Amino acid sequence: MAAMSQTSTRAAPWIAAQTKTLLAQRGHAWLLAGPSGLGQYELALALVRAWLCDHPSAEGACGHCGSCHAIEVRAHADLCVLMPETAMLALNWPLSEKAQDEIDSKKRKPSKEIRVEAMRDAVEFSQRTSARGRGKAVLVFPAERMNVYTANALLKTLEEPPGDVKFVLSSDAAHLLLPTIRSRCLGHTMTWPDPHSAMQWLQEQGVTAEQATVTLRASGGRPQDALEFAPVAGLWPQLPLAVKRGDVSVFKDWSAAQTLDALHKICHDALALKAGALPRFFEASDLPVGGSWQSLSDWAKALSAAKRTVEHPFNVGLMQEALVNQAQLALNSN
Repeated sequence: MAAMSQTSTRAAPWIAAQTKTLLAQRGHAWLLAGPSGLGQYELALALVRAWLCDHPSAEGACGHCGSCHAIEVRAHADLCVLMPETAMLALNWPLSEKAQDEIDSKKRKPSKEIRVEAMRDAVEFSQRTSARGRGKAVLVFPAERMNVYTANALLKTLEEPPGDVKFVLSSDAAHLLLPTIRSRCLGHTMTWPDPHSAMQWLQEQGVTAEQATVTLRASGGRPQDALEFAPVAGLWPQLPLAVKRGDVSVFKDWSAAQTLDALHKICHDALALKAGALPRFFEASDLPVGGSWQSLSDWAKALSAAKRTVEHPFNVGLMQEALVNQAQLALNSN
C-alpha cells in the first residue's frame, strides 16, 4: 500500500494555525506530540522554515527567500535533520556521506532508529557558528526512534543549547521518550482538524470526495494517515468479509505493519458491534456477524502481542497467512 503523492504544497489549515500559535511563544526546544497522521513532521518543518527564514512573518516562513529554497532542496547549512535512515530516504533528506557509502556498498541496511553517530554529529553541528546568520535548527522525527544512547547524547545540549540553536522534536509516541527528554522541552499537543477541513485538504491532494470519506473513517479521522489509505479506498470496505473468508490475497503488497493495523481495526469494530456500540473504522454493513466475546477478546490480545514484534524480519507472506487464519477463526467462532 503506497502513499499517495501530494499535489499541493499549501500548508493544511490546522498546521498553519498551530505554526502561528507556536511562533508567538518563546522557547528553544519544542516537543510536538500526538497520534500519527496529524502532521507532526509538517508542523516541525514549518517551524524550522520560519526560524531560519530571511523574511519571516507572524504566520511563518515567506516561502521565497534563499533560506526557504535551501530547505526545499534539502541543502540548508543551518538545519540538521535527525531521522531514522529509512525515514530520511522516504522523505528525500540526504544521508551523511559515510552512511550512504555503507548502505550503497551493502555493508548494512538503512537504520530504523536514529543512530547515535548521527546525534553526535548534531551536537557538533549545534556548536558551530550559523552560516546564514539566522541561527540554527535541529529537527528530530520521529523522536521515539531515539534509543537510550542516542537520547542521552542529546540531553546536555537540549538543556543548555550553545548559541542560537533551536530544537523541535516530533513524536507519535511521546510516552516512549525518556522523562529527562520530555522535561527539557516545551510540550505541544497536536490539534485534531475538523472533518470539513480534513476533507477539503484531502481533495486538494488529489483524493476524490468518495475516497476521502472512506479513508478518513479508515484512519480514525487522521488526515495524513487517510492520505496513505487513498490507494486502497475501494478495497477497504471489503476487508472484513474477506478476512472472515480467510482471503489473504486482499493484503497483497501490504507490509506486515499495515496488515496488522487493518486487522486491529476490524477486531475493534467487531467488538464494538458486539457491545452494541457504533463501529469507528468501517460501516456497520461492512462488518461480518459472528465471533464470540471470548474469541474476539483473545484475538485482540494476540494482535497486541504481534504488534510488539511486527518490525522483525519475518517473511511477510507467511506472517499475513498466520494473521488472517487467526482472524478467520475468531470471526467464525460461536
